[in-house]
Amino acid sequence: MRGLLKGDRRSLARAISIVDDEGPDSHTILRQVFKKTGNARTLGFTGAGGVGKSSLIERVVPIFQELGYKIAIIAVDPTSPITGGAILGDRVRMQTIMDDQKVFVRSLASRGAIGGISKSVRNVIRLLDAAGYTLVIVESVGAGQVDVQISEVVNLTVVVFSPQSGDSIQAIKAGLTEIGDMYVINKGDLEGSTSLYNSIVDLIGNTPRKPSIMKASAKSGKGVKEVAINLDKLLRLKGYHRTDLEKKILEAELKDMVLNKVEGKISAMLREDNRYRIIVEKILNKELDPYLAADQLEAAILR
Repeated sequence: MRGLLKGDRRSLARAISIVDDEGPDSHTILRQVFKKTGNARTLGFTGAGGVGKSSLIERVVPIFQELGYKIAIIAVDPTSPITGGAILGDRVRMQTIMDDQKVFVRSLASRGAIGGISKSVRNVIRLLDAAGYTLVIVESVGAGQVDVQISEVVNLTVVVFSPQSGDSIQAIKAGLTEIGDMYVINKGDLEGSTSLYNSIVDLIGNTPRKPSIMKASAKSGKGVKEVAINLDKLLRLKGYHRTDLEKKILEAELKDMVLNKVEGKISAMLREDNRYRIIVEKILNKELDPYLAADQLEAAILR
């Protein structure tokens, strides 16, 4: 623990593995570091697969370093169906960062978590915070749709689009007006980027939150510095309301923890209760419909 608090990378990596695997010492570690947290700012990048999230992150990191941040990156990747670990596809596009010993990069498996965010991400952020990292960037898994849950984990959410992703406007209409603090059209030098920019401005620009909408190109570097500087301004501005932000994040976390515990207990009860198997047989034989069956089980469990 002493090594972690001093920023030792090996100690930090070991602690993250224990927490991510929910090892027997995970709760002890988290309790010990909890009071040492609250200093890091957090930034989430989300967007459909192929829009260039990893490339954009790789470009903004050196600029954030110049602005004085000590940076760690959590990359939430798809889960391997064989090993249960992260499939590290996006990391090959972050090679420059991987070679930078001043930046700590860790991939976590999504493990099927709703919204593509691993359940352990919040706790890994706490470990990085305690280890002295002042900016933690979370990249959500690109699963063919924009992930929404990330906004419950970080202080600021960046939604990345590309003119090559044909479902972008439909994705915006699907609720993204509520989560993005900044919308970035990556590959902004490609045909269709201006049209996409104008569409996003029309759909989102006049919403009450008035998020930033920018164009950039991770490939050429054009507009990337402006994105980083604007994010830095937003992070510092949000700092005035850090208590409110932290409260929002903690409320979401506590709700998830309680629901997970309740779900686990109910699943165990159903597995062990012979009435559950009897009811399944009744539904199978059309003696009972599933809706009434669910009502009966709910009444039995919650009484």
